[in-house]
Amino acid sequence: MNSIAVIDYGMGNLRSVEKAVEHVAGPSARVEVTSDPAVVAGADRVVFPGQGAMPDCMRELELRGLRPAVLEAAARKPFLGICIGQQMLFEHSQEGDVAGLGVFAGEVRRFPEAAMHAPDGSRLKVPHMGWNRVRQAKPHALWAGIEDDARFYFVHSYYVDPRDADLVAGTTGYGLSFTSAVARANIFAVQFHPEKSAEAGLQLLRNFLAWQP
Repeated sequence: MNSIAVIDYGMGNLRSVEKAVEHVAGPSARVEVTSDPAVVAGADRVVFPGQGAMPDCMRELELRGLRPAVLEAAARKPFLGICIGQQMLFEHSQEGDVAGLGVFAGEVRRFPEAAMHAPDGSRLKVPHMGWNRVRQAKPHALWAGIEDDARFYFVHSYYVDPRDADLVAGTTGYGLSFTSAVARANIFAVQFHPEKSAEAGLQLLRNFLAWQP
């Protein structure tokens, strides 16, 4: 049986993630929303979602004793980061001047006010909220069956800026071109919400459950 742990560190309603993963996993898989490090350690695959402010997320992760389990999962099993779950993988965030998990080198940056203009000159709002296109920066198993420039759902004010360009798996335009997906070895992480992104998002989750990195 394929077991999938959805990590719960108290930040955000995880029901939509759980239901979307259950929907694509089928009855032969076990999907568990958990704050138990032992359950995370025993799962075949790990989904690391999140929403809210980065300092709060890092604090709650530490308080629940989940940091070692997350780092271990990110080191050795299929691992999907979503939204703040992507940002927390990096070294540092401008949001609250807080250190992340340091799995990847790079900074989490706020959308710069000076760049927040649409092509027609109108102002773009922060947070970036709604549907936007993702350009696939390189081939990857999790892009299988998903058209390049497919639309996904975003809600965020910060984005990751990897130090290593080879990490970038997808980019999105919003005033500037920002990294919206990263990939390396057994990790794939996205700024958008696949669980809220209709068929393209469900296809990405299907691909994750079938992925053998």
